[in-house]
This record gives sequence, C-alpha cells and structure tokens, in this order.
Amino acid sequence: MISSLRGTVLSAVGGTAVVEVGGVGFSVQCTPDHVLTLRTGEEAFLHTSLIVREDALQLFGFADREQLEVFELLNGVSGVGPKSAIGVLSVLSPDDIAAAVAADDDAPFRKVSGIGPKTAKLIVVSLTGKLAAARRPAPVAKRTGAPSSVADSVLVALVGLGWPERIASDAVAEVVADTAESERDSVQTLLRLTLARLGPAQQAAR
Repeated sequence: MISSLRGTVLSAVGGTAVVEVGGVGFSVQCTPDHVLTLRTGEEAFLHTSLIVREDALQLFGFADREQLEVFELLNGVSGVGPKSAIGVLSVLSPDDIAAAVAADDDAPFRKVSGIGPKTAKLIVVSLTGKLAAARRPAPVAKRTGAPSSVADSVLVALVGLGWPERIASDAVAEVVADTAESERDSVQTLLRLTLARLGPAQQAAR
C-alpha cells in the first residue's frame, strides 16, 4: 500500500503529476487545483491512495489527509468510483462536501460531471454522520491581516485572471504575512507581489 510520496516533480499537467522517488517515476492523479501548486523540479509531498484493479493500478494524490479521507469515503459509495470521487474533489472542497451532506443537499454533487441525481442523493445518504461539520474559512481580510478592501480586491482580481479561489486566497495570505504593513495598503503592490508568489511556472501551466 502506497500511503504517501515524497520526491521530485517531473511533470504536472492537467490532472496528473509524475513524482520521482528513488529513481522511479510515479504517475499520480490529482485535482487540477492541486496540480497547479506543483512545480517541475521541486520536491513535493502527497498523501496517496492506491486503487488496485484487475487491469490497472491507479494512484491518487492529495495535498492533505482531509482530502484523502474524503476521497476514500466517496470512493466507498456505491456507484462512485475513484474517477468520480476525484471529480467531486475537483469541484468541491471537503468543507463544501461536509456542508452539503449536513444540509441534506445533493445539488452541489449534481454539478459534478458524471454524477447523476440518484448518485448525488446516494452520496449524501452514505456520508451522513461520517464527516465533521464544515469549517468555513475566515474572510481573506481577517486571515491575512490586510485591509479588507485591499485583500478582497486583490483576490477578486486574481480570480478574474483565472486563478482558483483557494490558491489565490492562500497566496494573498502568504504574501501579507511576509511583507511590511506599508506594502499591504496598495492593491497594485499586493497584486504584484502575489502574482510573483504564484510564480511564472504556475501561470505557464495554465
């Protein structure tokens, strides 16, 4: 059982990353958002789930254990295979999934490609009581310590440029934590620094 990988990223395109560990390249299926955080030539650590079938071995990778656990719960639902499970996590965060299940709302799952009404309802029923209550992240301004209008404006700009909201929000938070207060008050400056943090490699991957 391969439960995790730590190694050098050889490639990261679409929904697949290749990570070299001890001279062996492992092809790992990830969510597109996760792939965007991986940079070729740099070290990466992934929590993984190995799916064994008669005709294939499939390895799925995740940024944290929470995503891995939700993936395995989804994969255990009748009618939901690993491809659909990773598809759900590509659209919904673990908190989104927990919130939908807690609210007995199958609508979010029906928005995922390959998930029909019956399967969506089955996901909600099957996961009831198995997920922790959703933990909604605090607004970006409060998490980063930046002025609300500045941080929010930068986040909106990044999303408008095509960056996934979660990645953009985390990048803003990191930049604010590493910069002087005077550099947090300007939308233009904070946007420039955040784009630099996201990096040309990720932009090219888009």
